[in-house]
Amino acid sequence: MALTKISLVLLLCLLGLYSETVKSQNCGCAPGLCCSQYGYCGTGDAFCGQGCRSGCTSTQGDSLGTIVSPAFFNNIINRADNSCAGKRFYTHDSFISAANTFPDFANSVTRREIATMFAHFTQEVGYFCYIEEINGASGDYCDEDNYPQYPCAPGKFYFGRGPIQLSWNYNYASCGQSLGLDLLRQPELVSSDPTLAFRTALWFWMNSVRPVLNQGFGATIRAINGNVECDGKLPDKVNARINYYREYCGQLGVDPGPNLSC
Repeated sequence: MALTKISLVLLLCLLGLYSETVKSQNCGCAPGLCCSQYGYCGTGDAFCGQGCRSGCTSTQGDSLGTIVSPAFFNNIINRADNSCAGKRFYTHDSFISAANTFPDFANSVTRREIATMFAHFTQEVGYFCYIEEINGASGDYCDEDNYPQYPCAPGKFYFGRGPIQLSWNYNYASCGQSLGLDLLRQPELVSSDPTLAFRTALWFWMNSVRPVLNQGFGATIRAINGNVECDGKLPDKVNARINYYREYCGQLGVDPGPNLSC
């Protein structure tokens, strides 16, 4: 009889554990908890970050300024050579100011997203060394055949500028419309103000990169420069982006996740 009672108690405990496991896997999370991409309840970036299913905005935990601390930012830009124009242009404060003009970004950003973003910044402008594309003026980046609604201004060049290298007349035009500036007629504004430079990068990020974050880092490479680098075209550049991403994930204490390459 005693053995039977013990067995019954063990059975009830196992049923309770199974019930809680099923509940977690089905994301019946308690208030204040996030449901992770794998179906488990908890807090922090592993649960509330990339792939989060529900409760995702309630427990982001870290503010933008906490994630992108001056130490994190300066650790990157200080690796640029002292001769770099960007080292005297980009600042931590200009990034934070720009990010705060995109409240949807600033209020929901995660550590993994910041690692992703700054990995691409690092690759695009060499630890914030460059403000403008190297030898950019050799091409005007004007495509009026496919985008006649965005006629290029005489004498203006739409080569890469800013930390994500905004390029082409149609991107300058669309970005300018969103930010309330005539960047089609004055593309040089992007390289004249660090906060604006970061705002153009964030505009591109929110429209073209953030929508694919849940597909893994590789998808963000494809969104930024896939036609040039992906599918075996420039594996060294792809691997460089991945290495930066892994490094920044390590600094910020997050797992890089799957699907790193494109």
